[in-house]
Amino acid sequence: MLEAGFFVVVFIAVGAYQSRDLLGTDRVLAPALSATTLDGDPYDLSVHADQPVLIYFFAPWCAYCSASADNIVRLRKIRDETRLAIVTVALDWKSRDEVSEYATGHALNVPVLLGDATVAEAWHVYAFPTYYVLDSEHRVVARDIGYSTQLGLWWRSWVTE
Repeated sequence: MLEAGFFVVVFIAVGAYQSRDLLGTDRVLAPALSATTLDGDPYDLSVHADQPVLIYFFAPWCAYCSASADNIVRLRKIRDETRLAIVTVALDWKSRDEVSEYATGHALNVPVLLGDATVAEAWHVYAFPTYYVLDSEHRVVARDIGYSTQLGLWWRSWVTE
């Protein structure tokens, strides 16, 4: 039992250390997010005014991103679009085709934005995947780095209700 407790403490400490440079969860207003979608359309986060949003930052080459992408797809299926917007943002990509192959290969059923270094800097994204959950006023209420299960994503996004 002591070993299990030690493992949990270490796991929590590592997670806190990894996320120390992310945007704070003290309900700070999220930065602006404007980009072009994979389909070539302009996108602005303000289209989800008065709606909670989960933003998933990924890199097409990232193995952890690939492992958790299916959880994003399943979350979209169980969370109504009117209650939670889900947006993915590709960062550190080489070509639109690379992002398109990733999105198609994972059957992403949410908007895919083509981000850049400016977006990464504004959102404090320095590792992949990085998740942010915003409340209906677009204040940061949850964040994480690395693989997240479907239950973990659901739990983080549930705090917006």
